[in-house]
Amino acid sequence: MAANNLRVRTQRLVSEFCAGNDHAFAELYDMYVNMLFNYGLKFTTDKELLKDCIHDIFVKVYSKRNEKNAINNLGSYLLISLKNRLLDEFRHQTFSTSNEVEEYEYRRAAEDVERDYLSQEAEWMRSARVAHLMQKLTRRQRQAITLYYLEERKYEEICGIMKMNYHSVRNLMHRSMSRLREAAM
Repeated sequence: MAANNLRVRTQRLVSEFCAGNDHAFAELYDMYVNMLFNYGLKFTTDKELLKDCIHDIFVKVYSKRNEKNAINNLGSYLLISLKNRLLDEFRHQTFSTSNEVEEYEYRRAAEDVERDYLSQEAEWMRSARVAHLMQKLTRRQRQAITLYYLEERKYEEICGIMKMNYHSVRNLMHRSMSRLREAAM
């Protein structure tokens, strides 16, 4: 349910932003910037490059707000955009070096492409399974799991957000994980 509330809030803010409300854009930025930064750290340790790329994608979103193509899932759009922007930067940095062009391999073997496709498909299947399992949890359990694992919040932060004491949050996380294990069997 927390993910649903986030989705509804995001859609409302996107609509307001497209209608010209810059405050809604600022709220969207605040909602997603930390998640994007944490996600980007999986690709690079260059924090300045990462910040630049995050700002680039928000500038792109801002500049395209009047286009008719609505973004159905802003979170996914931002994550994919960040990954693509970082990959573009990596390519640019790679080909801007003084290395000889011949040092780079342009072709990937067919088995690498197939392995990548199978890996992506397996990841999609895992994501679908996790989404299904998350539906077995209560709203509060989903919220706690989302805050801890997806948003990478500390228990102290979760306590403040959920207005619970530390031990209650720990117990909630334990019950949530137990329920997920049971549902997965």
